Amino acid sequence: MKPTPVIAVFDIGKTNKKLFLFNEQYQSEFERTTRFSETMDEDGDPCEHLESLRLFILDSLRDVAAMEQFDVKAVNFTAYGASFVYTDIDGEPLTPLYNYLKPYPQTLQQELYSTHNGEALFAQETASPALGSLNAGLQLFRLKKERPALFSKLQYALHLPQYLGYLVTGKAFSDLTSIGCHTALWDFSKQQYHQWTSQENILEKLAPIAAHDQVHPVKNGISKKLIQSGIGLHDSSSALIPYLLSFPEPFVLISTGTWSISLHPFNNTPLTREELQQDCLCYLSWEGRPVKASRLFAGQFHEDQVKRIAAFFGQQVSRYNHIPPDRNILRLLSSVSKQEQATSSETYPPSLQFDNRDLKDFEDDITAYHQLMLDIVNAQVQSTELLLKHAPVKTIYVDGGFSRNELFMYLLSTHFTQHDIYAASMAQATAIGAALAIHQYWNSGPLPEDLIATQLYAITDFNVSPETRNDSTVQDS
Repeated sequence: MKPTPVIAVFDIGKTNKKLFLFNEQYQSEFERTTRFSETMDEDGDPCEHLESLRLFILDSLRDVAAMEQFDVKAVNFTAYGASFVYTDIDGEPLTPLYNYLKPYPQTLQQELYSTHNGEALFAQETASPALGSLNAGLQLFRLKKERPALFSKLQYALHLPQYLGYLVTGKAFSDLTSIGCHTALWDFSKQQYHQWTSQENILEKLAPIAAHDQVHPVKNGISKKLIQSGIGLHDSSSALIPYLLSFPEPFVLISTGTWSISLHPFNNTPLTREELQQDCLCYLSWEGRPVKASRLFAGQFHEDQVKRIAAFFGQQVSRYNHIPPDRNILRLLSSVSKQEQATSSETYPPSLQFDNRDLKDFEDDITAYHQLMLDIVNAQVQSTELLLKHAPVKTIYVDGGFSRNELFMYLLSTHFTQHDIYAASMAQATAIGAALAIHQYWNSGPLPEDLIATQLYAITDFNVSPETRNDSTVQDS
């Protein structure tokens, strides 16, 4: 039998590390998933186990390249952002892969801001709220200040997706989707690196910028045949690619995972200081265009709080994988929620309140879970609406974990009653985005027209019972 032409895509999240093989119709032919235990950096802070990640990439690519049923034409990478791998002249890592949640010294942060026109203007020019280590450029500034001897040995600070590409090609690059990921490195008004990067001798440590669709051959020793490799993409920007190719009308995408990130590629208004204070920022698309976004730490919060509910009520965590909306519970909780909102003002950035709630106040775990989802969706609505004030759209797509959570989608639709709310069933949107970015180098066919299957949620009232819904409330399109 003739082997199936495929592309290998590594989708590296904070928790799950995945490898997909997609055929020319962008259907998954093979999947491998793993998790690594975290290790500690020199300060005792948890961080990614970089050597385990390196071995996963190289061993997995060798494995699939040797499979007789597949003809691996290309490979590409997508990974979480705000993370650098610091390499020496031989390409070997000089430090651990520091966690973007690692505490950042306030004095160092203020030194950078005060030297370069103050925090407000600095954040506005770089479209990067002051986020400490989540601003990857500040990580590099810290390395320079705290470990100058090591900084002098640094050849390149590689964004994580581009480091993965470097592992298989030996070619070092930067890419705009990673640079634009709230790194504080890019001047969005001038569309170039911000002047502070050259003034602080940071720019010389950054690899040359390459186009998103540039490819290079995989090194000998990984495969006996030629495999072309992309340079890698930041995961949120990669997840947007299938939507931009599939839907020409303006939309907002809520991409859900560890973070719930609302992306508005059709909002061209300049990022204001007020929006920055409310945790809005800009990404760069695969084509280098600003994409206004707002963030909410909802996915990780949901996972942590589900564990808390399960432990308190003596249940299995898996019990909450598929909880349908309960009309009576929602009616009761929504009346209490209205009282809470009447006595409190909105907070920015949006607040996830459930961790402050006492589980003893709930009759059972299902009621507690409904309250958790109410709190998450209330914060999600607040976060997403920040993007819609000056650039309204009719359509909102939700992909990732929450798109499969019926209660989340139900509650979201009750808030956005004037919008079409779609759950996208494209579970591998991030990985497929990376495959689409280099389509011309591995795929002999045209771009498929049915990349994304969607389900419309047109529920507009808590009084609609899930048992009595008809085809006008939940539709396939």
